Formats: sequence, C-alpha cells, structure tokens
Amino acid sequence: MKNYRTLPELIDQSSEHFANIDDVNLDNLMERIGDSRVVLLGEASHGTAEFYEMRARITKELIEKKGFTIITAEADWPDAAHIHRYIHGREQDALLQNKPFSRFPTWMWANQSMLEFTHWLHAYNDKTESSEEKVGFYGLDLYSLYSSIEAVLDYLQQVDPKTAEIARERYGCLMPWANDPALYSRAVMTEQHKSCEAEVLKNLQDLLKKYLEYSIANKEQFFDAEQNAKLIVNAERYYRTMYYDEKYSAENNSWNQRDQHMFETLQAVLEFRGSKSKAVVWAHNSHIGDARATQMSARGELNIGQLARQEYGDEAYNIGFGTDHGTVAAASRWGGPMEVKQVQPSHIDSYERIFHEVSTDNFILPLRYPLNEYLRKELLPERLERAIGVIYRPETERQSHYFYASLPSQFDEYIWFDKTRAVEALTKEIGEGTFDTFPFGL
Repeated sequence: MKNYRTLPELIDQSSEHFANIDDVNLDNLMERIGDSRVVLLGEASHGTAEFYEMRARITKELIEKKGFTIITAEADWPDAAHIHRYIHGREQDALLQNKPFSRFPTWMWANQSMLEFTHWLHAYNDKTESSEEKVGFYGLDLYSLYSSIEAVLDYLQQVDPKTAEIARERYGCLMPWANDPALYSRAVMTEQHKSCEAEVLKNLQDLLKKYLEYSIANKEQFFDAEQNAKLIVNAERYYRTMYYDEKYSAENNSWNQRDQHMFETLQAVLEFRGSKSKAVVWAHNSHIGDARATQMSARGELNIGQLARQEYGDEAYNIGFGTDHGTVAAASRWGGPMEVKQVQPSHIDSYERIFHEVSTDNFILPLRYPLNEYLRKELLPERLERAIGVIYRPETERQSHYFYASLPSQFDEYIWFDKTRAVEALTKEIGEGTFDTFPFGL
C-alpha cells in the first residue's frame, strides 16, 4: 500500500469532508464520542474564527443530542461567571460590558464568534425548564488573582461582614503586587517580602468551615466563592514559584500548577453539577492534547488532556484543530495591541504541511477509531506541530511556535481547516496585563 499511495491521499480517503461549518454532518463524530463524560475541544491558536465556530457547532450538538450541561473554558473564573449569569437570565449584556474579559488578551473571549455562541446558550437555557438541564459556563484559569479576591470579599460582605473584614486583612498581604503579580515571586525569592501562603490558605479553610451556614441560602453562590478562594490559593503559589522553575521539581513547575488547577476546577464543576453531568472543555491544543505524546513530557510537563485520560480513561475524548495559512488575531508582545497577522504556510517537516497537501480543504480525521489503521501507523512518528498563542512571532516561527508531537497519541480526533481567518474582536482596547509564561501565552 505504501508504494502506491501517498500520505495526503490516505488522509483524504480516511477523513470526513465538509464544505462549511454550518452544514457539516457531525453524526459520525457524535457516534465516536459515544458515552464520553468529558469532551475536550482544542485550537491551534487563540485568535482563529473557525476554531471557535466549530467548537460552538460541536458543543451545540453535545448539548442537544447527548445532554452535556457544562462548558468549561481556558478563561478566568470571575469573567466566565458573567457569561454564566447571562445565559441563565441573571445579567443583561454578555461580553458587551467592560468588566468581563477586560485584561489582555481581550479578543480571546470577547469576540464576535463567542458572542453569537453566548446568545445561543442564553436562548437554549431560556427554553429549558429543568434547572439541571440548563447549561453552565465556567472558567478554568488562574490569572484572576485580584478579581477573585474582590469576588470572595463581596460574597463574604453579604453573608458574614465580620469574616469579610478578617479576610480583607489577610488578602492585603498580596495587594502591593496588584498591578504585576509576577513581581511577588521575586520579592519572596529575595526575601524582600514574606510569603502570603498562610494567609490565603487560612481564608479558604475558614470559608470551607462555614459551608453549612453559608450555603443554606444559595449553594451556587457559595460554590462560586469557594472556587474563587481556591483559585487565590493556587494563584498565590503559581506566582510565588514562578521564578523557581529551574530549582523546583515538575510538581512545582508553573505550567503544571496551572494545568493541575484547571483540571481540578473541571472536576469540581462536574462534582457540583452531579454524578450524571458531562462537560465540554475549550482550551488550546497544548492544554487538551495528551502531553505525554509531545516534547512537553521530556520537560516533566503535564496538561489537562493527560490528566483527563488518566482520570476518565475512554470517557475522555480530545479533539485537536489545525490550519495551514490565513490570518490570526494575535499580539507581537505580551500586553501589546491585537493585530491581524498573516499565518505563514506550515513548515515542510510538520503535520500541518502533510494536511495542507490533502486535496480537501476542510475535514475531520478520526484517530482513536481510524477509518484506516495503516494511516494511523504512518502518522505515529513524531513530527513538528504548530502552536500559536496570544502572541505570534512569524519571524522566529520555527523556534517560537513549533514542537514535536505524535498526533495519533495526542488526540482522538483532528479537525483541519486549510485556510482560516482571524476572530473579530469586540474591542481592541488592552486590559490590564498579567504576566504569562512560556510557551507564548498558550
């Protein structure tokens, strides 16, 4: 077979083709997903419209046909809470007010594709009578240290003003670095300031001790405060150890701390919504593809995709996305303005180049249940794979945006768009930035 059939031809014959996202038939994909409890939907960049729109299309089918009620996203918990309240009819304007998604990179979630999906979720919940069947939207990330502090204090002020004062004093330990939390790590490392670990942990412990007293009035509000308090604990540790990565073990690696937090948040939401709940995860390929199938593993790094497979086995189904060329919304530096950049054609030694040579522009390629087992074996050897985050540096693309991976081991499914376009941001204003880590804000 190998003598007379090229790899692109095999991919063409073994994939499911589609002309556009609106008309794509997802029945076969839904069948392969089966009874999975967690479906992870990736993206090869944080600024490509097709990735958002296809994730929305798949998520709608998971909601309508398979009873999924949870959407979790690589977004800050307090910002996602605005969306959650909006789609439940408790907040008027989603993504249009300045408060949610106001920090860099604003376009990652405050974009037209996301706005349209949010309106669909609102309409879906509005016609859904059972509260258990209504869809929730939750943030997984830990960059909202100070907005989470504000959220916890606001909650405590409502339910227990005296405890709120104590918590405010403890959280005050972190306030000198409100404009740049990354400086907290250096201050602790150089012993210019004591660690705030004990203070934030005590606030979380005190909150959990009051579960019965606080949650009796509103369990969802308590859950929101609890998750914000846990986020603060993990974010404090994340920033405190940021500059210790070379000295600390993989367990203390800042990347691992972040993905561990995101996975624990996913688990907490699943537990809160009940034993029969099912969740969709929206995050970058670098988070949802199994890290063990990439060069990340050589650095001792893990991610949500790996943790989900280890925890849920075959009930976790992860889907990667890719593109060859087009435009992307990205910045040239952290905290910089959004630009619409040209995506360079893929590297000659990459998976993307192989897919670009397929005669079909858009397709879905099954990998866990391949239509051609021989093709899967041909794709197994490690090749380069591209990852564009909120920063895109085409001038150093090979060094900045490519890594080695084994695609069939990394993903259960792969969705390809040969040419893609940038997301349409709702605003191009830069919110207050928060320092992010390698690789390039993924």
